Amino acid sequence: MSKLFPKSANKLPLQIIVYLVVLAGIATAGVTYYMTPKYSRVGYAPVQPVPFSHAQHVGEVGLDCRYCHSNVEKSGHSNVPTAQTCMNCHSIIKSTSPLLAPVRESYANGTPVPWVWIHQTPDYAYFNHSIHVNRGISCVECHGKVNEMDTVTHMQPLSMAFCIECHRKPETRLRDPKDVFNLNSKRLSEQGAEGAKKASDFVHDWKVKPPQSCSGCHR
Repeated sequence: MSKLFPKSANKLPLQIIVYLVVLAGIATAGVTYYMTPKYSRVGYAPVQPVPFSHAQHVGEVGLDCRYCHSNVEKSGHSNVPTAQTCMNCHSIIKSTSPLLAPVRESYANGTPVPWVWIHQTPDYAYFNHSIHVNRGISCVECHGKVNEMDTVTHMQPLSMAFCIECHRKPETRLRDPKDVFNLNSKRLSEQGAEGAKKASDFVHDWKVKPPQSCSGCHR
């Protein structure tokens, strides 16, 4: 047999094992890196059953976020508006538009409009909208400049690293509470030394202490 296989063949099993280990490491690193929300969710902009433009309704008409998402200050979940909310205006404005047929059907039959969900928190993560908006965190921080979007797009990764970065330094993300729903407002930290001091005072006076332990978000 020694005449059939050279001595170097004795190293072949070890070389194969090393090759497989390296390959498995590269594959694991690649999957871990590229299958994070930053790559799998950012940029997601599904086609909705009704082409609702936030740029028009918020940016041009001036609707407040809370008109449609009425529970955002009171509930852990930011609700999607019902057909009744839409029909408050559209029973008069563009009342026969074919684009609004799903809304009229929903209003008439009591069935929900089949909106496609864009921003989803995993079942294993706890997130409360009311806590954040009542402590100076604007919609913009997680959802981007929605008031400029014709089609709502997933703008931030909303990953654990993204959340922890804010939780460690909340003073860098805070806005004056009256500006939380003004999507063109600036963070306090972006308003010079005076704004930075206001942010620091806000954290102290309002007892802003975001959890950084696992149990804070994984309950």
